[in-house]
Amino acid sequence: MLIVAVTYGIVIFAHGSSVESANDAVRIVAASAAAGGGFSLVETAFLEAQPNLDAAVSSLVGAGANRILVVPYFLTLGIHLQRDLPALVGRLAAQHQGVEIRITPPLDGHPALSSVLVERANAALTDWK
Repeated sequence: MLIVAVTYGIVIFAHGSSVESANDAVRIVAASAAAGGGFSLVETAFLEAQPNLDAAVSSLVGAGANRILVVPYFLTLGIHLQRDLPALVGRLAAQHQGVEIRITPPLDGHPALSSVLVERANAALTDWK
């Protein structure tokens, strides 16, 4: 019986922008999440910028990942997460036989989001006074 070691890879997947500083901001958050979570195989990918999901998954597979978790850096479950991302992941899973790819829910519904909104509002109100 052949036992295959499980190696996890994570893709932080965002929409992407023609404004490169916006994409860099996502990369910074992804790097911080990788460090904070102790994740060694983390890539950033974009729907409408580079690198795309194909490149990120290929990079992780090349590094030995055989289970890949796609974490959408999207607030809500809109059309890109309902239609586009599952289609991309289905195609990539078929392309990379033996690699399991899963998608997490979007950020919406996470309890920390309301705390972030309160923090932002309080900071702005303090600056206003």
